[in-house]
Amino acid sequence: MLDLKFVRENPEIVKQNIRNKFQDRKLPLVDEVIELDEQARATQTEADELRANRNKLSKQIGALMAQGKKEEAEEVKAKVNADAERLKELEAKESELNARVKEIMMTIPNIIDPSVPIGKDDSENVEIEKFGEPVVPDYEIPYHTDIMEKFNGIDLEAAGKVAGNGFYYLMGDIARLHSAVISYARDFMIDRGFTYCIPPFMIRSNVVTGVMSFDEMDAMMYKIEGEDLYLIGTSEHSMIGKFIDTITPESELPKTLTSYSPCFRKEKGAHGIEERGVYRIHQFEKQEMIVVCKPEESKMWFDKLWQNTVDLFRSLDIPVRTLECCSGDLADLKVKSIDVEAWSPRQKKYFEVGSCSNLGDAQARRLKIRVQDENKKKYFAHTLNNTVVAPPRMLIAFLENNLQADGSVKIPKVLQPYMGGKTEIR
Repeated sequence: MLDLKFVRENPEIVKQNIRNKFQDRKLPLVDEVIELDEQARATQTEADELRANRNKLSKQIGALMAQGKKEEAEEVKAKVNADAERLKELEAKESELNARVKEIMMTIPNIIDPSVPIGKDDSENVEIEKFGEPVVPDYEIPYHTDIMEKFNGIDLEAAGKVAGNGFYYLMGDIARLHSAVISYARDFMIDRGFTYCIPPFMIRSNVVTGVMSFDEMDAMMYKIEGEDLYLIGTSEHSMIGKFIDTITPESELPKTLTSYSPCFRKEKGAHGIEERGVYRIHQFEKQEMIVVCKPEESKMWFDKLWQNTVDLFRSLDIPVRTLECCSGDLADLKVKSIDVEAWSPRQKKYFEVGSCSNLGDAQARRLKIRVQDENKKKYFAHTLNNTVVAPPRMLIAFLENNLQADGSVKIPKVLQPYMGGKTEIR
């Protein structure tokens, strides 16, 4: 969420940013929120004047009563009562105006970084760099669920009967591989200085609206009926929420955390054939990383975060590339975002396995995550998040890139301790 003062003073910058994100329908909101804010401030000023006058008149009534001037005191009381009615009207109007201002401010997108390429959607995202040599073997790579089924490692049919489409049973060595990847990712991030955390898997609505836009919330979140609770779509939600309404001494920054959680997503909309199986599902597990830092350090941490994901995938012999998200592909709270994509030798192309985002002070402003410097001055922190690894998408990349000609799957050296010393799955 933007600073309202910034919007007031820079309406054309805010409007151009909206155009850059191809959200022209929101352009009228800028003028509307400025007008409503002006009304709200004028209303508050009048209300403050009435409150101050009420206190003055109350003292005057006391003085008149002490002097025995009861009739004059009653006249002043009548004035106080009339002002009280007007004050009640103003307070209701002020509350209504402020609520509408906040509603609009929650929908105006964050100012994107100048380095972000301008484009309408993900088809205009820009490749930055490739890591590792993508290989297409001279033998067939089956679809990922076919590979899993050969190891008796997945049961989609039973899961469909139990929970419906978008769910799965992982079995045997495939289930063990899934857990091994999560455990390895956890230790990988701990070794890089991040504090391990297991967060709540449900969060309240004020945290939901603090960490994401209304559009994201509607498309992703499952609501717990009858309670003010939502299942998390990623542990970033509750990890950032951990700092809600806090003031952290500057000397204690940055906060660097890595978290494990299951994730639950509606995944609205129709999806293509390449998104069947376990690519786009309603339930999965994930290792995440988040950073809360000083504004001047967020760019540095952004580069560190996506590099962590690249390094982890390369340690598992999986070629990857980084992709800069264009303006139209950025969620409203994001300043800048880079996707990490893994190589698919079966499709002969890359596919998304993680996303790194810098949200500037947008989440911090909504959740009141503040920092206090040595001079006691307070300001909003910057927040960042990035996927370490999200099985079972990782399993797709892993199985395709480590499948051997004889149908076995090799286990990279770094993962072998988590697989009981196995060097391959047969």
